Amino acid sequence: LMGEAEVTRDVAYGPDAIHRLDVYRPKGVTGPLPTLLYVHGGGFRILSKESHWMFGYGFAAMGFAVFSINYRLAPAHPFPAALEDSALALTWLVEHADEYGADLDRLVYAGESAGANLVSGLTLTGCWSRPEPLAQRVWELNVRPKVVLPACGLLQVSAGERYLERSELPEWIRGRIKVVCEGYLPNPSPDPDANTLADPLVFFERADPPERPLPAIFALCGESDPIRQDTDRLASALERFDQPDAVRFYKGGHAFHAFFWLQSARRSWEDTQTFLEAHIDGLRRPKAGLTL
Repeated sequence: LMGEAEVTRDVAYGPDAIHRLDVYRPKGVTGPLPTLLYVHGGGFRILSKESHWMFGYGFAAMGFAVFSINYRLAPAHPFPAALEDSALALTWLVEHADEYGADLDRLVYAGESAGANLVSGLTLTGCWSRPEPLAQRVWELNVRPKVVLPACGLLQVSAGERYLERSELPEWIRGRIKVVCEGYLPNPSPDPDANTLADPLVFFERADPPERPLPAIFALCGESDPIRQDTDRLASALERFDQPDAVRFYKGGHAFHAFFWLQSARRSWEDTQTFLEAHIDGLRRPKAGLTL
């Protein structure tokens, strides 16, 4: 895959030193390309676009211009900093897409774990008009992604203690999830609507029909992922919006699809490409399969 893409690193999308993104483009391809905004995971508090390089190469090999971003991390920068930065990167992308041959009419949002939460937040703020200034900025962009890929997401942050009751999970995992949630959203409101942009799952479970069409959503998750409960709930929530087959589970744990050598990872990438091809024109099949 690395031989199929070229990378432009550390492009500034905002004023802070962390506001940098990498652009992955398929080699030897001219003309407008389908576009993918990638938001990395790491519990809102660790990892980076550098640690998630494999996703940039993977999607570029499918034919995308991939924009993989860094963002401010908790606990030094709690909610809504990461989502504000994701929205800022989207604004930059709208303004600079032409410079990189990126076609916003064939736009995809993708992210895993915390990144799945953030791209879900971008999605809901683009489809439902909300009062938060951040949400209003995204709404006014009027960007219409075709597909959203929220993989193995931590999709409700306001109630991290719910995992403490999961006796089948090792105690250290339960505690870690609670620390992640409290680091990102240290003071959740008792009003669920006030937590919406940190809890996109809860919003999808309760929302009225969207004011703008909801993109096609495909969420993959490992069968033994300790936070698969959120993806289970997402499957039920999306049935409310006529997306009954939006979720698929595979053998493996959290973010298993990053380990390309696993058979289940290869299968999940194949299924992802098949889903994307149903909604996005102009994709191609990677020449090298999933060999890095």
